[in-house]
Formats: sequence, structure tokens, C-alpha cells
Amino acid sequence: MSSVVIVGAQWGDEGKGKVVDRYAARSQNVVRFQGGNNAGHTLVVGGETTVLHLMPSGVLNPGVRSVIGNGVVIDLEVLVREVRNCMERGLIDAARGTKTFAVSDRAHLILPYLSRLDRARESVAGAGKIGTTGRGIGPAYEDKVGRRGLRVCDLLDPQRFRDLARHRFEAVDRLLADLGGQTYTGDEIEALIDHQLELAEVIRPFICDTSKLLFEARSSGENILFEGAQGTLLDVDLGTYPYVTSSNCIAGAVCTGAGVGPTQIDGVVGICKAYTTRVGEGPFPTELHDSLGEELRAKGGEFGATTGRPRRCGWLDLVALRASVRANGLTGLALTKMDVLDGLDELKVCTAYRHHGETLHAPPARSDVMAELEPVYESVDGWGSQTVRGHNSFDQMPQAAQRYVRRIEEFVGIPVCLLSVGPDREETMEISDPFLGGSA
Repeated sequence: MSSVVIVGAQWGDEGKGKVVDRYAARSQNVVRFQGGNNAGHTLVVGGETTVLHLMPSGVLNPGVRSVIGNGVVIDLEVLVREVRNCMERGLIDAARGTKTFAVSDRAHLILPYLSRLDRARESVAGAGKIGTTGRGIGPAYEDKVGRRGLRVCDLLDPQRFRDLARHRFEAVDRLLADLGGQTYTGDEIEALIDHQLELAEVIRPFICDTSKLLFEARSSGENILFEGAQGTLLDVDLGTYPYVTSSNCIAGAVCTGAGVGPTQIDGVVGICKAYTTRVGEGPFPTELHDSLGEELRAKGGEFGATTGRPRRCGWLDLVALRASVRANGLTGLALTKMDVLDGLDELKVCTAYRHHGETLHAPPARSDVMAELEPVYESVDGWGSQTVRGHNSFDQMPQAAQRYVRRIEEFVGIPVCLLSVGPDREETMEISDPFLGGSA
């Protein structure tokens, strides 16, 4: 058995869904361990596009058990919509319960007042806005660490849930009033609580202690794939704070977010685009503010799966990528969207930063300093009119594309184990298998 972690090595949107979908085929369990429905994973299978926000991407593989760990914050409206869709497609089965899908009884809930509070805060933030998705993710994590959150297990006792939820609705109403936001009437509160309890009945067959379930699965010899959301540079501790998400996105979060010990992890694969993108506010040293940036956005379909917001595009930042390798203990890289670089005769990669005459070889802690950085670029030959699409092995790719991959490996110090050369599930080239143990 093997347990492999998949994490984003940039600012999210790296193509984790496609990679997870592929690796899920050799795993019996796929686990989400952090984040919420602010994550959108887009999968293209047989020309059909599926966007998931809470369910693990591996759910599209029949026979694979999907698990939502305790570190995820759950919007029941979103989860139930995805669960019903998966049930209609025969991917999960209420009659078989946690053998097909499991959700942690310890996961925290995003109740409607949290998303309203999120939007109200952002609307008055002015220049200090973070660029949140407005889905209540941050406030849910605030309630969690403030020890006032409601959890999935609370749904199993309707009267307890009513009492707890009513108290929190009333408390948040006072905050909304102070922010000039829309408050709730008593009838609205009761109706929303009723609706949450109705939704809870849909997921009731799947609620369990997922930490125990995963321990037993590994003990019985099953493979486990842990699927991260967002990306390392959005990690609340190690990202470009405060322009980050509200959870830990690095591989270490598997231990707290899924309830597994560090000795249970056998490999960590970082997903990285062949260039760099970012959504929302925050520093981005290699961002391109010209027609080339627009070209990358158009060719790469760089619009958020969750928000639809256009992504900012730029050259590959190897300095930030190397920091991600270190923070996650990556054993391999999955390099995605190589095909977007088709048609370019020259590429650039950032190998250092300059700030007020000083050369930096790692991202600084302060976001205001990072916003002032000047990237130091190294030029790399592109492959012009040649294409990486349609190739089944690394050796068949254009020589310039091979050299580009090798330069990335040399700089960050780990091998590329997978290459995505097109949007479809089959347009993926595996160089090594992380489930075979040791280095990916």
C-alpha cells in the first residue's frame, strides 16, 4: 500500500484535478483534507467537462471511495448538489454508505451567515481587500479556531443544531449591522436552519470518523491519494500573507486535516504549470502586463473555475517553485499546460529576485516587499511551430521542450514525474509512478 499527497506548488489553479483524476485510478481512496468550495477543479474526460468544488476529483473513477476530511469546511448546499450529481451518475451509493463516500463528522460547516459576513467585510475593505471568493471560507475557519463553529456531527442532533445555529445567526447579525450589511429576520433564520437540516439528511449515510476509516483502509493494504486545494503560495502560514487562503495548503496539512500521522505518507507530488498564474489580489513578481500575458490567458483558458475571474499570467517563477519544493518535501513534480507554450520561440524563467540592489534567492515574508521585486530572468529556447501535443513519451517531444523540463528539474532539485500536454484526460505523459514508493 502507498499514501501519496498531491498539492499545488504555485498560487492554485495548477491542474490538480486532472492529475488527481489520473492517480485515483490506482488508489482505493481519494481524500480532500483542507479548504472549502473556494477550490474549483476542472476535469475533461472524453470531451465532457466536470467542475467540482468539494468532492475530491477522484470521484469520477468508479470504485474509488471519496473522503472529505475534518480539515475541510463544508457548505452543505454545494456538497449536497455534488453528492446528488454523483449519485445520479452511479459514482456513490447511499445504500453502501461510507464504502463509496465518507465525510468527517468533525468537519466544520459554512452556514449561510458566514458567506454573507464574508461579502460584507470585503465590500468595506477598500484598498485593503484580500480578493476572497466571498463564500464564507475565512469566517468558517475563524469560527473553528475561535471554538464557536458548528460541525457535521452537530447535524445528527437536530435540536442541538437548532440551538447552536440560532445563537450564531443572532451573533453574526450584530456584526452585519455594524458593517452595513443585510441582516436576517427571525423567520429567515428558522427557515435557513430547517433547510440545513433537510440537506443533512442527504449526507447522513456518509458521515463517520474518517480518521479511523483511513487508518483501517491503510492497514488493510489500500492505496490512499490525498488531494490538496489551492496552492502552496496561498498557504496561510507560508504564502504571500495576507493575500492567502484561510487554511494550510502544504502537504503537512494532511496530518491535521485528515487525521493521519506523518509516517503514513510515502510520497508528495507538487503540481505546477509550465508558466505561472494568480487569481485575485497580491504580489506576482513575474506577471506579464502585455499582449503575451493576454495570449497565455486565452490559450490556457485562464479563468477561475469557481469565480470565473480572469487569472493573471506570467513566466515560470522557479524561485517560488523551489520554496514550494522545500515547504512540502516534494518528491516529484507534475508539470501541466505545457501545450500553452506551443508557438513561442523564446521562454523565460525567473531564477532570482532583485530588491533595492540586493539579490534574493527565496520569496520574502513581507508581501509589500514581494510586490517591489524585480525578477531576474534566464532565457530558454521555445519550440516555436512544433507542438508537445500528440506525443506519448518524453523522448518524442521537441528537443527544446525536453530542455525546458530538464532546466526546471535542475533548478528545483527534484524530477518531473508527469507531464500534461493537453486538456483531456488522455493527454498526459507519465515518467514515473509515485505509488511505487521512494522518489516519484
